Amino acid sequence: MTRASAQDHLIVALDMPTVEEARRLVAKLGDTVSFYKVGLELLFAGGLDLARDLRRQGKRVFLDMKLLDIGNTVERAVANATELDVTFLTVHGHDTKTLKAAVSGRGDGKVKLLAVTVLTNLSADDLREQGSTFSPADLVLRRAELAYAAGFDGVIASGQEAQRIRAATGPGFLIVTPGIRLPGSTTDDQERVMTPDHAIAAGANHIVVGRPITQADDPKAAAEKFIAHIHDTISGTPSGKH
Repeated sequence: MTRASAQDHLIVALDMPTVEEARRLVAKLGDTVSFYKVGLELLFAGGLDLARDLRRQGKRVFLDMKLLDIGNTVERAVANATELDVTFLTVHGHDTKTLKAAVSGRGDGKVKLLAVTVLTNLSADDLREQGSTFSPADLVLRRAELAYAAGFDGVIASGQEAQRIRAATGPGFLIVTPGIRLPGSTTDDQERVMTPDHAIAAGANHIVVGRPITQADDPKAAAEKFIAHIHDTISGTPSGKH
């Protein structure tokens, strides 16, 4: 495991209000980061143009749109998104109709579809408020199984559920994990968090990191620290032996 291949497992979330801020951060991170998430906040502030620019720079892009609508709308939205040449696109994994519509819209496109299972800021109380009797872990697994059966490439799920998803779906199904924090750091508004070491060991293919990198005094050094944790976990080096 080289540092370059470890770098591929880190996705930095550009969760910020303006494209200008995002561009400055990307410039600071330079070659340290090769994969970025563009989410709803930026999408309404010129984020699609930023996604195109990132692709021109050779970066990979995760377009976090969290689509959920009637099947026809989801199908056509995904069809349009395939033209953007992004790597990942998210769809809420609530039901088979929505999932199959997304797969149909993707057609022969190369974008990998990821189902959002349960947002990492939701607790069991939040799910009960929504009318669900499932625990977060059980609902995540249920939705992961629906996505797998519908032909999705993977899911968005916390590291706490990664091991069960991997056991249920096998090695080829992608698990992309947000809510990642280094040991001893603040959890912010996340409910189900995990360290990068534990998430990767549990079966996550990629970890998504936002504020611990984007709001760090030295974002590049923070990103390098996460990459080091990934490298050590995959290569079997004890954490801290860099």
